[in-house]
Amino acid sequence: MALTYMTKDGYKKKMEEIAYLESVERPRISAAIAEARDKGDLSENSEYDAAKEAQGMLEMKIAKLKDLVANARIIDETKLNTDEVNILSRVKIKNVNNGMSVEYTIVADSEANLREKKIGASTPIAKGLLGHKVGDIVEIQVPAGLMKFEIEEIAI
Repeated sequence: MALTYMTKDGYKKKMEEIAYLESVERPRISAAIAEARDKGDLSENSEYDAAKEAQGMLEMKIAKLKDLVANARIIDETKLNTDEVNILSRVKIKNVNNGMSVEYTIVADSEANLREKKIGASTPIAKGLLGHKVGDIVEIQVPAGLMKFEIEEIAI
């Protein structure tokens, strides 16, 4: 799995999710499997099959989360600057074509949430903004075509 950058808060949330899945969900599914097994013939027991499938899905999710945190690098927010766009930068950009401004925070893909105006670092807009400074006009290829944005402000 690739290296992932996370905030301390994002890392903590993933660790809490792993702990919940292992301490609450895993025993719940094990109990469901045991209950289904007690009902008799396993060859025609759909409850048993469903519980075993749920167990497999849960174990896969736990493994993916563990892999994610094992390859995570925590970003030290105190060392960030506003000279250029970096991960965790809050960037105000203006669409050159229509004059509309929008603000995004560039975060690790695992922490992206469009409702909170947090975009993943691997998105076309984030990739196009990274490394640029206030006043720069960047052209970014998005699914709708080529767009021009002016970087108006960089904050943390």
